Amino acid sequence: MPFVSPAAASEASSETVALLRRLGRGESEALDQLYRRESASVYRYALALSGNPAWAADAMQDAFVSLAARPQGFDPLRGTLGAYLAGIARHALMQRWREPGAPDPEQELSSDELHPSPEELLVRAQDQAEIWAAIRRLPWPQREALVLVDLQHRPYVEAALIAGIEINTLRTRLHRARLRLAEFLNAGRGEQR
Repeated sequence: MPFVSPAAASEASSETVALLRRLGRGESEALDQLYRRESASVYRYALALSGNPAWAADAMQDAFVSLAARPQGFDPLRGTLGAYLAGIARHALMQRWREPGAPDPEQELSSDELHPSPEELLVRAQDQAEIWAAIRRLPWPQREALVLVDLQHRPYVEAALIAGIEINTLRTRLHRARLRLAEFLNAGRGEQR
């Protein structure tokens, strides 16, 4: 992760706070700016967790609807706006999984239940598709830790905050995710030989 100077972080935070104040006054242009700046990363996070483009889009939209309804809910002292929105999207996905008939996020998904991600559609390389398929087979808690830290390059503190867990729990889940991912990939390569 690139180094961000405290001054640059403070400037970004003050810009975010200014936009949120404008949003609180009902200025829709402020929401448009925040949406353009944050929506792609929130969507990618939700997609990587759910493996379902429609669910990811809904979770991202829920995050921005929540922000628009209550912009004062964001506290810049607790983290970035992106982390805050990702946390809301995460909760929306968890609610979706609690619906009757929804797949259990704690269980591995079979290949029949997976939906291709935009990355798989854009990147045709077999290794890339194999890695994404293996990531999607991970149980939800492990997949979430891997996505937050290894794919989105979030600091452990921010990733733990988004997931709503302690840092040591995040580290444990990340360690287990990496081990299982290696097992899945090695097993797949063993079958091809």
